Amino acid sequence: MEQQKKNNKTAGKGSGLLIAFSLYSRIPVPQTSWTEAGMRYALCFFPLVGAVIGGTVYGFVRLAELAGLNEFARACIGTALPLMITGGIHMDGFLDTVDARSSCQAREKKLEILKDPHTGAFAIIGCGIYLLLYLAVFSQLTQDAFPAAAGVYVMARALSGWSVVFFPKAKKDGLAYTFAEEARKRAAGGAMVFWWASAAALLLWAGGIAGGLAILAAVMIFIWYYRMAVREFGGVTGDLAGYFLQICELGMLAVFAAAGLAEKLGG
Repeated sequence: MEQQKKNNKTAGKGSGLLIAFSLYSRIPVPQTSWTEAGMRYALCFFPLVGAVIGGTVYGFVRLAELAGLNEFARACIGTALPLMITGGIHMDGFLDTVDARSSCQAREKKLEILKDPHTGAFAIIGCGIYLLLYLAVFSQLTQDAFPAAAGVYVMARALSGWSVVFFPKAKKDGLAYTFAEEARKRAAGGAMVFWWASAAALLLWAGGIAGGLAILAAVMIFIWYYRMAVREFGGVTGDLAGYFLQICELGMLAVFAAAGLAEKLGG
């Protein structure tokens, strides 16, 4: 019986890994059934998708340097790569949340807007502004920002995953509620701490002061996100978690861009 439990746990982790990558990325993985055991562990591997994104972006930056790619082309591709790998699942949450928050309606109405499959004008405007800001930030990243900046994609997902499990829920359905109910909170929470600490170690080791400031920025955005979600929506949803992830990535990368700019001005 004990061996059977261990086998089920191992199988659950394996399917959880595949579920995480099939849900949060467009990376081809073997198909697997979304079993209860798999769902329990899927969120634990969410930041691993960020590690793949960070590694891919880092590899691209190095290749772009060797190939002599100009700054604008490097920034455009660097902006597009995370969206291409994720399929835009988090950007979708960002757009829905922008629409909801821009409506200035009561909480119930905002939650209805989150579920509305149609894209409003504010979402389109918000998307355009976000991508322009991301492009501007990425164009300012120096070679010295990497590999530390690769940790940004892991840390943002670790914090987003933590919020899905432990923050109050705005509604009793949806993806955030499903993962919070199915996930073993101790396992998911421990995994998020591990991934956050690993990303923090990379940021501090490779990024120095800039890495430390990027961590501080992530924590400040995380606190703001909690207060905003509870105040405006009564808790988090999957869309809000995606909204936070996009803002956290941009904010942390902006710190590295500012550090590089300050170094140029100081030199």
